[in-house]
Amino acid sequence: MILNLPLIVILTLLITTETCPNPSAVFTLKMPQTYNKAFIPLESNPQVFNELIALLGASPRLQFKDVFTLDDPTALPQKILALVLIFPTTPTFEARLTIEDAGAKDWMVEHDEEDEDAVWFKQTINNACGLYAILHALANGRAKDFLTPMDPAQAAMVLESSKELEDAYATIATKGDTAAPQSAEDEVYFHYICFVKSPDTGHLYELDGDRKGPVDKGIPNEVEKVDLGAESVDIVRNFILQGGDNIGFSLLALTEGA
Repeated sequence: MILNLPLIVILTLLITTETCPNPSAVFTLKMPQTYNKAFIPLESNPQVFNELIALLGASPRLQFKDVFTLDDPTALPQKILALVLIFPTTPTFEARLTIEDAGAKDWMVEHDEEDEDAVWFKQTINNACGLYAILHALANGRAKDFLTPMDPAQAAMVLESSKELEDAYATIATKGDTAAPQSAEDEVYFHYICFVKSPDTGHLYELDGDRKGPVDKGIPNEVEKVDLGAESVDIVRNFILQGGDNIGFSLLALTEGA
């Protein structure tokens, strides 16, 4: 068994869920009304991420690592289960998402569990996109077999109301190399999303809790069926390039170790 997630298992039973390189320096807005509560944003730091997934019950074999370049395949970590991208939400990015989501189906309304190829959580907690990216990384790919299928609307509510999850998150969120915002309701301009493959079909998915649902990026032409290979990395690189004025991003890989 690769993964043991007692907290996430509890969540499923309840329903049968450059980062902010310096969060305190980039907030200016107040929490949007679309969110029901707020968390302090995570720093995009592998040590912080690894401490949080350990509290969530992840095996020590699973580790987040920095990805310093996408241009040299030999410099990439081995056995990449998921990629978490952190980037500034620029006007170019927001405009592109508005266009892409205009014709997209609402996963919360039209979701069919029988056709589910990715586990996706609607984000209802402000500034918790780092947490949602972590949960997307753990709940998909090789970890998918360890989780019970869940309705996304119910999953969003469970994540929002779970005291165990909030306590685990709060223990870690104030750690890192930079100061956290004084108020969790202060909005930040950096966002986390996750890229992960379906172990059933090999499709690569972009998972962002702020969107209408999972975004199918197709089947990468690569040897790896579940792990992310060179073409998956190229898809992530193209996402970054589409940002145009997006110059401050960072990338973390969820990897399997010995």
